[in-house]
Amino acid sequence: MFHGFHGVKQEEKKLGQKFLIDVDAWMDLRTPGQSDNMSDTVSYTDIYRIAKNIVEGPSQNLLESVAQLIATTTLNNHSQISAVRVVVGKPHVAVPGPLDYLGVEIMRYRSTDMPL
Repeated sequence: MFHGFHGVKQEEKKLGQKFLIDVDAWMDLRTPGQSDNMSDTVSYTDIYRIAKNIVEGPSQNLLESVAQLIATTTLNNHSQISAVRVVVGKPHVAVPGPLDYLGVEIMRYRSTDMPL
């Protein structure tokens, strides 16, 4: 979880809140699976840093914008990734009932027939 200042309400932008982030990336893993060489794959820590920098960075109004920034930055920084799924959730929301979080989930693809 990261602390960020995203949301439409002024108190969200002033006080901030915790955000739950989940990222899945798709790429051909045959070469790194055979070579066992880190240079043939994408480091998880690179994707972690992207998510951290965006969530802890400039304020966005919508979770959709935060997710989009994480997805496009991941795809732009790592040409071997063909698709990415990003979940951005707020675990602490004022609703009358128990839940793990409320948020958004997006899929973005590198292919030209499905634009970013």
